[in-house]
Amino acid sequence: MTTVVFADLVGSTSMFERLGDETASRFVTQLVGALSQIFEQNNGRVVKLLGDGLFVVFPQEGDALAACISIQKRFLDQPIRPGGSGAPVQMQMGIESGEVVEIDGDCFGDTVNSAARLADLAGAAQILTTQNVWAALGPLQRASLRSLGPMHLRGKSEASHVYRVEWQSGRDEDATMMGRSMLSDAAPQVLKLVTGDQTVELQAKSAKISLGRGLDAALTLNDPRVSRMHATLEWRGGQFVLSDASSYGTWVYFGNQSEAVVLRRTECYLVGSGQISAGCERKDGSPLVSFSVGS
Repeated sequence: MTTVVFADLVGSTSMFERLGDETASRFVTQLVGALSQIFEQNNGRVVKLLGDGLFVVFPQEGDALAACISIQKRFLDQPIRPGGSGAPVQMQMGIESGEVVEIDGDCFGDTVNSAARLADLAGAAQILTTQNVWAALGPLQRASLRSLGPMHLRGKSEASHVYRVEWQSGRDEDATMMGRSMLSDAAPQVLKLVTGDQTVELQAKSAKISLGRGLDAALTLNDPRVSRMHATLEWRGGQFVLSDASSYGTWVYFGNQSEAVVLRRTECYLVGSGQISAGCERKDGSPLVSFSVGS
């Protein structure tokens, strides 16, 4: 068994635009080098550098989790601002454990793919992992994992039980629920929802809204597969959060991905753009809501 970590820098595109390619490249190279040392100090082996991220393997799940938490805490306690200004650096991380195939020092397989997908799903300053890792941890480390329920990761036929690592101990619920945002000086975020001739915009820190079959919902979906109060959307911990409260579930499709994150009385954050299918998979005639997050 091998534990795989993917750690990616959040918002690198905007940083390159602000600082220019040369300055930003120098900063990212130095940062990734420093992170490599932290992973290696925790018994990790850096398989490869991925531009603005790292692919690391560990012999033990506990070492991988400890390394990721150490890095997240360091960024929180000692914020690093590229170029001395702008938003501080944040990382999104995914951890998976299982069998890997090693060829000439590189690693391949389903475990690697799952770790990469978890990192993609993670929000800023967030660590996501699975039941495989949870089962291998001791009681103290296991207590820091909060279940998000089953989710379908791209490329996997079966759902994976996903956990979020609550590494910010002692902080309030909003600071830990979906990853604490440190982008306080960024432009205010807006979630735009469109279905049919209905359009709703949810501002950061606005009151919670709902979608469902009920007439009192902010977005009304008149379909028997949709529950009266199907799901809620709110700004929490620096992210827009979609929480399923339905009988049949909610399917969330990010970007142009064909595989959905499936929510059944669980939640996920909304980033970028995509579609929400209420009560069933996305198909002709399914109740769809398009979403986009921007400033």
